Amino acid sequence: MNAEKLIRYDALVSQCPRFERKGKTMPYTSANGHMFSMLNKADELGIRFSKDVQEEYFKKYNTTFFKNHGTVIKGYICVTESMFLDRSNLVKLLNESYDYVMSLKAK
Repeated sequence: MNAEKLIRYDALVSQCPRFERKGKTMPYTSANGHMFSMLNKADELGIRFSKDVQEEYFKKYNTTFFKNHGTVIKGYICVTESMFLDRSNLVKLLNESYDYVMSLKAK
């Protein structure tokens, strides 16, 4: 795992006081029994949204499905480098994802 990407992910999560980063070998966030962001071994960040929001963000951010170990992770978008450059928007997106999983039935 790229140390710089991990530092960036930790810095992003640290700006969101309602949750914290978990995981040692695969950093992620979860709430209500649902994961909602993760950093894969390819140093790509995925954030979870509802299907409708996901489709909207594919177009808005010119991104695709997030993959982990070559498998599409349904419900997640892949955060592009240009998205990473807008930290305040990325914090907003991560908080939006948290709100989404909190609306789901707890596991």
